[in-house]
Amino acid sequence: MNVLLDTNVALDVILQREPFYQNARKIADGSQHGVYTAFVSASAVTDIYYIACKELRDKKLVMERIKALLETVDIATVTGVEIRRAIDLSWADFEDCVQFTAGERIAVRCIITRDPGGFAGSGIPAINPEQFLAMITVD
Repeated sequence: MNVLLDTNVALDVILQREPFYQNARKIADGSQHGVYTAFVSASAVTDIYYIACKELRDKKLVMERIKALLETVDIATVTGVEIRRAIDLSWADFEDCVQFTAGERIAVRCIITRDPGGFAGSGIPAINPEQFLAMITVD
């Protein structure tokens, strides 16, 4: 099963943001252990880097944490096709459009996000980390 981590969940791991870090870390760990395959979009990696550098003010630490995250999750490519489709969607948040089109391309089962409303009507279920972890426990 493929799932996509929204930028905010990936940042929870990188920045170790409480109270969100533990669940985000569990999701990344589940991917590392082969329970499912979690992805971050290629376009999100640059956003994650920029936001994390601004927050942590330590480029070396940010790179170390991004490398560690990428040992547990895969990268969903973003091509011109995904960007053009995202533009055509005309959602309020363009970044969410790009995330959705990247997830759509790799047939993710869900998008794991702390902002499910940003993906309303996307056709891919958007669920928060707690819901995803509960779903995995049940499956």
